Amino acid sequence: MSETFGELLRAHRVAAGLSMGQLAKLIHYSKGYLSKIENDLKPPTPTVARLCDGVLDVGGRLVEAAVHGPSQRDARGLGRRQVLVAGTMLGAGALTGSGRRPVPDEQVIAGMRTSFEQLRGLGLRTSPQVVLEPLQALQHTMHGMARENAGPVGTRLLLLAARIAEYTGWMCQEAGDEQGELWWTRHASELSRAAGDPDIASYAFVREAGLALYRQDASATINLAQQAQWIGRAGSRVLALAARREAQGHALAGDRGAAERAFDRAAGQMEMAAPDSPYPVLGSSAPDPLELARGWALSDLGLNAEAAAVLDRQLALLPATSRRSLARFGARRSLALALSGEVDESCRTLAFTLDHAAHVDSATVRTELRRLARTLGRWHNHGAVREIYPDLKRLLTHR
Repeated sequence: MSETFGELLRAHRVAAGLSMGQLAKLIHYSKGYLSKIENDLKPPTPTVARLCDGVLDVGGRLVEAAVHGPSQRDARGLGRRQVLVAGTMLGAGALTGSGRRPVPDEQVIAGMRTSFEQLRGLGLRTSPQVVLEPLQALQHTMHGMARENAGPVGTRLLLLAARIAEYTGWMCQEAGDEQGELWWTRHASELSRAAGDPDIASYAFVREAGLALYRQDASATINLAQQAQWIGRAGSRVLALAARREAQGHALAGDRGAAERAFDRAAGQMEMAAPDSPYPVLGSSAPDPLELARGWALSDLGLNAEAAAVLDRQLALLPATSRRSLARFGARRSLALALSGEVDESCRTLAFTLDHAAHVDSATVRTELRRLARTLGRWHNHGAVREIYPDLKRLLTHR
């Protein structure tokens, strides 16, 4: 009989020489909650399965058990990659049709990557609704090709499918679909683990920390970002982005010292990051994502004049095609200016930001703009505010 998740977890925990309390402390869950999972009184969540798998260093076996369980006995005897690419997570997106396609060569794989890069380019400057459907179709195609091919070709296809799934999750977040964002991000994490790439598995926590940041939940932001840094074996760039997010969480909590230390760690990791990668880069493509985040964090720390100066410098370095970043950090710059009492300058910069925001149609940018609207409302009789406010309200209500 197949082992349950709880039985497998207990076996690996004991083999690692950890008590239940010690494991609970390492994954930041209560001992009672972990006991229920180990005794099969509660099913494991994907996050708990990933955390236990990483801490116990069991190569994805716990993640696989959480997804498939003993009821799917046809999965016994298959390797991890074969089980994960069998299509159980693909759902309704599974490819149809009959017959096997030829093994793709280098030109075909390069062409698929080019298609993805073109969609990412569109995602920089237009609504996520424009790119979500073709992204999902491309990801399903890549996943289907990975199922059909073994060896190095199949692994490369699976890695690219994971990157596409991760970016699809980001576009879901931008479209205001948090449930879709979490599903696609976790799907990407599973695919990357199956293909032997730890980066996305860790980056999934960075993405979830970003959702917590927009909810103004400092504790969850810090915890998720920290988990991204110690679970698995992510590369330097992902560790840098995780430390960057942790710094933003500390800033949200008002702890400048902890924020600066996390930013220093992020800078050290970014210096060690490989300049080139065979796969599309994870996270922000801005020239200096750490400084943009530092400007954001300074505003959360109440140092708004300093924040506006940092953001002003960094926004000048962004290319005109990066409308999504220009909208997001431009909104934060205008907010920082308003909070520092520079109302006229806030309204002047906001005029440029609104044009970008209208094009990218971002739920996260609108979150910033709503906060800015409330702030500027304190100066509702100010001439510059009266002039810009109708455009701001129009953008926030036109959906």
